[in-house]
Amino acid sequence: MERRWWALVAVSLATFMTYLDNNVVNVALPTIQRDLGLTISGLEWIVSGYMLVFAGLLMAGGRLADVFGQRRVFLIGLAVFSLASAAAGLSGDGATLILSRGIQGIGAALLTPTALSLIPATFPDARERGMAVGLWSAVGGLALALGPLTGGFISENWHWGWIYLINVPIGAITFALGAWAIGRSGTPVRRRLDVPGLLTSSLALFALTYALIEGDGRGWTSGVILGSFAVAAAAGAMFLLVETRAKEPMIDLSLFRERVFSGGMVSMGLWAFGIFGIYFFTALWLQNVLGFTPTQAGAAFVPMALLMAGLATVAPRIANRFGTAATVAVGLGLMAVAVVGISFIGEHGTYAQLFPWLMLYGFGAGLLVPLTNAILGALPAGRGGVASGVLNVFREVFGLLGVTVLGAILSARQSAAMESGASPLTAFLDGYQLALIVAGVIVAIGIPVSLVSLRTRRAAPPAPMETPRVPEPVA
Repeated sequence: MERRWWALVAVSLATFMTYLDNNVVNVALPTIQRDLGLTISGLEWIVSGYMLVFAGLLMAGGRLADVFGQRRVFLIGLAVFSLASAAAGLSGDGATLILSRGIQGIGAALLTPTALSLIPATFPDARERGMAVGLWSAVGGLALALGPLTGGFISENWHWGWIYLINVPIGAITFALGAWAIGRSGTPVRRRLDVPGLLTSSLALFALTYALIEGDGRGWTSGVILGSFAVAAAAGAMFLLVETRAKEPMIDLSLFRERVFSGGMVSMGLWAFGIFGIYFFTALWLQNVLGFTPTQAGAAFVPMALLMAGLATVAPRIANRFGTAATVAVGLGLMAVAVVGISFIGEHGTYAQLFPWLMLYGFGAGLLVPLTNAILGALPAGRGGVASGVLNVFREVFGLLGVTVLGAILSARQSAAMESGASPLTAFLDGYQLALIVAGVIVAIGIPVSLVSLRTRRAAPPAPMETPRVPEPVA
């Protein structure tokens, strides 16, 4: 196997590790709380601390990759993430664990955008790049499903610290493989860090992420949350102002005038809104209604993830045959139908009734792989790192919005049902069903967005009576 394919293995392993870590902890939280004697607030910060640092520094990590080289930043991020994982797994108190999780977030913020930007740098050929993105996406899809299953198995059978310690050997193998297989970057196109852009973008993302994470607990109209949204808005406006005047801006805002880039980002965000929501709330339904254990709830998603992963490898060929716009639109449509279909499974539903809808959802999600390839293909040279950071920001923020917005809808409907005399289980199902219908409608918005933004321009036929020119080769 050629060295560039081994580089893809390294990039995929790193992605698998960070994606897995993003959701492996949730089902282990009760065990961690008992062992370390944590309060609910401390428990929340084990999850929130990581997400806050990760989302806040994603764009900064992408910029660092553009300035200092993708290979170097990838390996640094991998080392930071692996060492912080070891510290988290060996933590003997809550403060050490929360601090270690924050450092993990720094490593992941360096690693995630760099891993994605390495794919077009390693595979300049469009056909090979599509295949590479498909394989990379398949690995990411598996990690999303295996996270809850892995966390549940470890928390029920081993010490909870192994949910982090498993990253150490994977990280060591990936580091060695990446150091050998990933080619050294040439002279970076970007030479300056754009410090004002780094500071304002990070502040805006920190404040927005904090507000989305803490809003439900503190109250959406509380001074802290409203103040966080205000800081996010002000920092975001300042970032846009800084970028229009910078000699080497962190983000060339003209990228968003590119139809494929901007429309693709919106479609990606709508996908994240749906997929984060279905994992989170359907896992609750499986445990609260069907009485599944955490391990069983995690295992319920594995067939869907396997279908998603298998389809991800052939989706680029489907897009070549039918067009990226049509393929992505069909994928989003199937996801929307599946989400709404799940909402009609009531109190006496079974996993057998849920299974076909999950598989339909997995089929639709697998068809969205060409979307990432289309976005990457719209990028100019030297912008891969920060643009990949923007893509991941859209995915993380929209994913948080999915959990936050759908959670608020579920809670409000559940409270109203209980006030009218419904049982707790009936009230939960009432809120859950409404939240999924809303999620399905929002995901469906991506259908016209993708059809318009991802359509391929047809080349004009040569004028009559003229000898057609032989096209120049594309570098």
